[in-house]
Amino acid sequence: MRLLILNGPNLNMLGLREPNVYGNKNYRDLKKYIKNYCKKHNISVKIIQTNNESKYLANIHKANSRYDYIILNPGAWTHYSYSIRDAISSIDVPCYEVHLTDIKNREDFRKISVIRGVCVDSVKGLGFDSYTKAIKKMRDKL
Repeated sequence: MRLLILNGPNLNMLGLREPNVYGNKNYRDLKKYIKNYCKKHNISVKIIQTNNESKYLANIHKANSRYDYIILNPGAWTHYSYSIRDAISSIDVPCYEVHLTDIKNREDFRKISVIRGVCVDSVKGLGFDSYTKAIKKMRDKL
């Protein structure tokens, strides 16, 4: 399985940004955690983080035919980026929405996901395990 993981704005600030919400582990820890899990399960994974929405969109577009699945953590873009929603709709690669925290238990403006309807599933509120649970769901579909 070929997997692309796209992380959006401020995920590079893990460990520094609101540790009471996101924990003390940093982005490098997250990448290592995901790569170790994928290695154990013979999954080829590429992990990208960007704070630039146009680069995020370009990576979704380029994923078509290169990857079997995409995990998306668009961060704040989740709540308002119809461009990302449209990009997901324009490709044939199944996408899973992932969040470290449960957006339904956050501030009102964070409870909305404009991408949920175009993703196969959403996994949230499990910290780093949100990613591995999404990967497990993908593997179960194979």
